[in-house]
Amino acid sequence: MRIRAVTPVITESFGPMILEEFSKVARPDTEISNVFLDSGPASIESAYDAAIATPDTVAKVRQAEKEGIDAVIINCMSDPGLDAAREVVSIPVIGPCEASMHLAAMLGHKFSVLGVLDRVIPRFEAQAQKYGVRDKLASVRAIGLSVLELEQGREQFVTRAADKAVEAIEKDGAHVIVLGCTGLAGLAQQVENALRERGYNVPVIDPASTALKTAEMLVDLKLAHSKRTYPYPPEKEIVGYAL
Repeated sequence: MRIRAVTPVITESFGPMILEEFSKVARPDTEISNVFLDSGPASIESAYDAAIATPDTVAKVRQAEKEGIDAVIINCMSDPGLDAAREVVSIPVIGPCEASMHLAAMLGHKFSVLGVLDRVIPRFEAQAQKYGVRDKLASVRAIGLSVLELEQGREQFVTRAADKAVEAIEKDGAHVIVLGCTGLAGLAQQVENALRERGYNVPVIDPASTALKTAEMLVDLKLAHSKRTYPYPPEKEIVGYAL
């Protein structure tokens, strides 16, 4: 099985960490590759960032299918270009936010997302609405670290995340916690352990790992998105984009 992670930013220093964390949870027979954008933002923390990341993200997904890749993960919790990418290919394309929110809705009555900055709160609320799980969303709480700050010291996130998770549990009624950035891959267990030490036995979902295992499952089951929902786009002249 061959799975491609399209990390929709130009910050390639994330590369070794991404492949290391994916390899920890992938099956032995899963071959994982990761690509970054040639053009796009350094990080995604706004609708604008997601918009300018979309064209090259879609192009990278299309290229993956041409190379014989079995499934693609858009490795960002904004799921940039997810719908468009599904339209142009027939292989499974997974968005970590969509996969994680649906998993969280299965595991508990209510879930909370731990985002990076305050500005992402309305975006996660809108995504929960789009994915049909808004009534399961207890809250979105921000830890106060940008994506690029996480690159320089992800371990500092654990304590802050545990603090915010406790607030989500006690004040918002969360039964499940979702980490709100794929740059936090590999830290879910540490946050869950920190919560257990404080007396809270709740699952903490790693969106990157969830996306990978979802991709493996769909390939195993020979399933992909419906072309009734995501039909191929009509042929027409397009200027300025090499998709």
